[in-house]
Amino acid sequence: MKKILFLFFILFNISMFTVAAETNVSLVPVRELVKRILPEHYRKIVVEYMPDVTNDERFELYSQADKIIIRGTTKSAIGVGLNYYLKYYCKTYVSWYSFDKIETPKVLPVVPEKVVRSARVPERFFLNYCTYGYTLTWWGWHEWERLIDWMALNGINMPLAIAGQESVWLNVWKKYGLTEKQILEYFTGPSYLPWHRMSNIDHWMGPLPMSWIKNQEKLQKKILRRTRDLGMKPVLPAFAGHVPEILKEKYPKAKITPLSIWGDFEDQYRCHFLDPFDSLFTDIQKTYIDEQTKLYGTDHIYGVDPFNELAPPSWEPEYLANASAKIYDVLKNADSKAVWLQMTWMFSYQRKDWTDERIKSYITAVPDKKQILLDYYAERTEVWKFSESYYKQPFIWCYLGNFGGNTMIAGNIAEVDRRLNEAFANAESMVGVGSTLEGFDVNPIMYDFVFEKVWHKDGISLHDWTVQWAQRRVGTTDENAEKAWKLLIDKIYVQYSLCTEGTLTNARPSLTGHGNWTTKNWTKYNNRDLLEAWGLLLRSKAITKIAYKYDIVNIGRQVLGNYFTVLRDEFTQAYERKDISALTIKGNEMLSLLNDLEALLYTSPSFLLGPWLTNAQNMGRNMEESRYYEKNARNIITNWSTQGVALNDYGNRTWAGLLQGYYTPRWKMFIEEVISAVKQNKEFNNETFFKKVTDEEWQWISKTENYPIQATGDSYLLANKFYHKYHHLINPDE
Repeated sequence: MKKILFLFFILFNISMFTVAAETNVSLVPVRELVKRILPEHYRKIVVEYMPDVTNDERFELYSQADKIIIRGTTKSAIGVGLNYYLKYYCKTYVSWYSFDKIETPKVLPVVPEKVVRSARVPERFFLNYCTYGYTLTWWGWHEWERLIDWMALNGINMPLAIAGQESVWLNVWKKYGLTEKQILEYFTGPSYLPWHRMSNIDHWMGPLPMSWIKNQEKLQKKILRRTRDLGMKPVLPAFAGHVPEILKEKYPKAKITPLSIWGDFEDQYRCHFLDPFDSLFTDIQKTYIDEQTKLYGTDHIYGVDPFNELAPPSWEPEYLANASAKIYDVLKNADSKAVWLQMTWMFSYQRKDWTDERIKSYITAVPDKKQILLDYYAERTEVWKFSESYYKQPFIWCYLGNFGGNTMIAGNIAEVDRRLNEAFANAESMVGVGSTLEGFDVNPIMYDFVFEKVWHKDGISLHDWTVQWAQRRVGTTDENAEKAWKLLIDKIYVQYSLCTEGTLTNARPSLTGHGNWTTKNWTKYNNRDLLEAWGLLLRSKAITKIAYKYDIVNIGRQVLGNYFTVLRDEFTQAYERKDISALTIKGNEMLSLLNDLEALLYTSPSFLLGPWLTNAQNMGRNMEESRYYEKNARNIITNWSTQGVALNDYGNRTWAGLLQGYYTPRWKMFIEEVISAVKQNKEFNNETFFKKVTDEEWQWISKTENYPIQATGDSYLLANKFYHKYHHLINPDE
């Protein structure tokens, strides 16, 4: 009862958190959404507002004559109602990728009994600063339009919208005396803008072309228009204290200090921080908000993260409290309706530094209900639990699920189910559920589940939900698919995603372990269980369905990637025996697996390097810009920063083209040099090899060879072929 009263107070008093009545707002954008999703059937889908008399965001779904009626108290609720119909009656899954056709039945199924669902929390947050580097960098409107539709279908009403902010900053910094050249050099290259925006790095792979800034401004306006039309409140950025170093020359009395070095970058890329107590901070914030509002409007929710993965000027609780209070006061001065949204990743990532006392001082200094805090990685560390529900400040429980865009099957679905149930019941200041994924990954099941739980007040039977999920993936009732997904839920989706994941195929080669900390295989399950699930799916009847094809490629990709470690270990054992014949055999088996994996990946558009590079090239107005963008795109998923430093391979992913052009040559070089060392009766020198291979890695980012942008080959035939080829090797007992 206490929690219910608390939430009622929030919903009643704070407009940001209130489910607003939208009865006077046009439903045309929602009808257009229906038309995009169901172009052949949209005339049979009727969407309507329903009165919101209980402050209960909900939808109703039912059949009437030959029509499907979807009524909701908000546009977001109507979108969820549409998705509910697609999922549970049409057996249709809508992905976030524009290249995935939406497969719907020829005749719309009837809804035999009215369905009513209510939202358990008013806010549903989506995206991460990093997503704009690991996935969204090279997207145009075509890709964004589909993503926004996906967000609408999944009830997201608070997306992070940080594209196009460099246009604002260009205008702002000119007002403070910087030249256009100085400003463009201050920005990083496109791939690295998220980390520039988070005050981690300046300059790296810049200067940023003016064409990029103008194009992103146009794109951001489209994004904002569409999200707002669909009832969302996009989160825009605000000034967090990050300033160009050269500003010190213009304002020598300003309290500008260098921040701590981030990510092993050299000192020249270090960011600088303006003390929030300096009058210039207030002035810049007001200028920024004014300029941004002119360009993009505002929904009064601002992302401000001054100390993400960085040490503040002082760790004294009093300083942290004063700084936080001042940052909010300055934000309020710029926009009297401002609500400050913060990711609290640092509270778990830097837990030793962010003690309970410091956390409490920092977040309670902001007036009640004037901030929203993101419990950023709650599937692993729930900050709300050790902070007394964020000391009663509103927070959003977030599932992260992916780091770096890594292609690893991961997710602790049963634990997420349990944790969300507990948060709904006991976290008295919880106002939302969200996802803060770094990249669009290979685990769509997790995001579908997390956002759907919002609309089940009586909870979800994970067993029953899994059956329905399996049916959506194949488009019908299928015993083998259901068995496969039950197995995956019970034995595979048991481990939360971890920072720095990757199969050994993507790692810098070494005789033992992984060549770098960024490519560890953290899986705790038995690969034989994953193999069994793969086999069950391959016995399914729905071999033409898009989602099904994705699943058999994705699971096969993981099975083969896991097995590669076994082959490498056998290769190492042969090295220890100085057995040249066995080394040759095992080396050939390793390369053969990599070739097989490449062929399998090429059958799915979700696992191609070509579109990533081609989309980057297409951003350029001329050859010079195209090459520049391509170099950015190549580097972020390989070296990440400079040659051979800590973040190497952090953005690794098992993609066709990347495997062939980047990972396989590394392994081929490794195999050849190990065999050569044995033939010469020498010890393999790992340090010498690493130096050589890092040279090759650095050279790759400047190459210009093209890779296919279209999937080729039959996913089912190849998956079935490789399943039978490797089955007895992975599970010789069968």
